[in-house]
Amino acid sequence: QVQLVESGGGLVQAGGSLRLSCAASGSMFAINSMGWYRQAPGKQRELVARITIGGSTNYEDFVKGRFTISAENAKRVVYLQMNSLKPEDTGVYYCYFNLSWGASLDLDYWGQGTQVTVSS
Repeated sequence: QVQLVESGGGLVQAGGSLRLSCAASGSMFAINSMGWYRQAPGKQRELVARITIGGSTNYEDFVKGRFTISAENAKRVVYLQMNSLKPEDTGVYYCYFNLSWGASLDLDYWGQGTQVTVSS
C-alpha cells in the first residue's frame, strides 16, 4: 500500500518562505512524476508544480519565479520550496505521486494535505 506523508506547512507572513516535503512509502513499481496541487477555500484544487522522474519541471504561471519543486528519487521524496509568499497562496497543499504499475496502468496517489496560511 502506497502512503504519502506531507510536512512543512504553517503560518507565515507575506513575503516569507516555507518548504513542503512529501515522502512516499510502500511498494511501488515505478514513479512517473510527482507534484503539488493546492486548494483554497471555496475553490477547486489546482496544479502548482510537477516534476518527472527525469527531472523535467512544470510550474503554473502564478508561482513561476517564486516556487521551486525538487525531488530525491531514491528516497521517494518531493519538495516544494515556496518563497515570496502571498496571501493568495493560502490553501491546503496536496502532494501526489503518479506511479506506473506496468501494462499502461498509471495511478495517482495523494497525500493528506498540509495547510499553508499566508498573512498580509
